Amino acid sequence: MATDYRSDIQDLEVAFVANERAARSLLDGLSEAHGVWRAEPDSWSVAQCLDHLATANRVYLEAMRPAAERALQQGRHRRGPAVPGLIGGWFVRTMEPPVKPRRKLKAPKKIVPRPSPPLRDSADQYFASQDQVRAFLQRYADIDLAGVRFVNPFVAVIRWSLATGLHVIAAHERRHLWQAWNVRAALESGGIHKPSS
Repeated sequence: MATDYRSDIQDLEVAFVANERAARSLLDGLSEAHGVWRAEPDSWSVAQCLDHLATANRVYLEAMRPAAERALQQGRHRRGPAVPGLIGGWFVRTMEPPVKPRRKLKAPKKIVPRPSPPLRDSADQYFASQDQVRAFLQRYADIDLAGVRFVNPFVAVIRWSLATGLHVIAAHERRHLWQAWNVRAALESGGIHKPSS
């Protein structure tokens, strides 16, 4: 297999590894009390950001897995790189930090974080979801990720490619890790700052 044949898969793997490292760095030296601290009553804590990501990752994977498994069983091999299409690519870009006020989104009900999740549990759930995402990527790396579609778990009329789904997961993680870093920065500066969600 040529080195560049799976460079797109390697790029996704690198993105997920980078997100995991960012999360571990975020948690370094952060106490349980500080992990559940919120700048304002209606803003999220670091623990809630991680809880949200863990839940969102699981929901996306549950929506993507049946289509991926069918494609694997049907022998739908990759026909091109695992990159989003035009609209999917636009959506991925809207997820990327830094988040401008006009691009703030309200989390769909099924992935709203728990009101007061413990930091350690949220972190464990997030890292477990990362393992699941990377296992998905490796299992289905050779199917037509850009051509196989799944029903968006939040808007049933939208069907994304599996490639778009993977890129959405990576960008969504970057968005909320950035948010969590802002929470930690506000805590450490002693200031009151409401990070964008």
